[in-house]
Amino acid sequence: MLAVEKIQLYYGASHILRDVSVTAEPGSITCVLGRNGVGKTSLMRAVIGLQPIRAGKIMWEGADISALKPHERARRGLALVPQGREIFPRLTVLENLQTGLAPLPRGKRSIPEEIYALFPVLKEMLGRRGGDLSGGQQQQLAIARALVTRPRLLILDEPTEGIQPSIIKDIERVIRELARRGTMAILLVEQYFEFAQALADRYVVMERGEVVLSGQASDMVENDVRRYLTV
Repeated sequence: MLAVEKIQLYYGASHILRDVSVTAEPGSITCVLGRNGVGKTSLMRAVIGLQPIRAGKIMWEGADISALKPHERARRGLALVPQGREIFPRLTVLENLQTGLAPLPRGKRSIPEEIYALFPVLKEMLGRRGGDLSGGQQQQLAIARALVTRPRLLILDEPTEGIQPSIIKDIERVIRELARRGTMAILLVEQYFEFAQALADRYVVMERGEVVLSGQASDMVENDVRRYLTV
């Protein structure tokens, strides 16, 4: 479904991504690992169209989408859960979910019931403002808002950051269930080896804007990966 092919990305004169390649397939979870500042979030921003690439290609379902704007990519089935959640604190939970309907045709602008099956706590809090939720509840809301768009590629940028362990387990369960259905490709950015190891089908490890390790999760050697995660 997704094939990022040797992309180059710059912020001004700073060379951020160097020949980075990543793939993500339906029913599969690709984990991108690495320390802070190695280019993981920049890669996600490039895939979703928030940051232009200088060279290389971003292929989606056989088409080059490198020049498409973010809203055009959203209409093609790409959705991002950004680092830091970026929910609207003054809007209610329901209103936050409704903001995810924008890319859809008018006839499909409704919140699927499965959202509440995946995140029961949100149904209990539809009238509560987003800013009044706990960090873990805000993260669940951010993921639910992305799922409202009916994505075929779900990009999650460090969904466990600052989240209590019980909610991390809930998020892990949801990600695994979404992959199990076989209709969605999942691209997951993580710093924590255990979370990635529990979910990944494929993995990519980044260091200083480059891919230094990649392969099937079954071939992941813990010590090799961990040396690129520790400070």
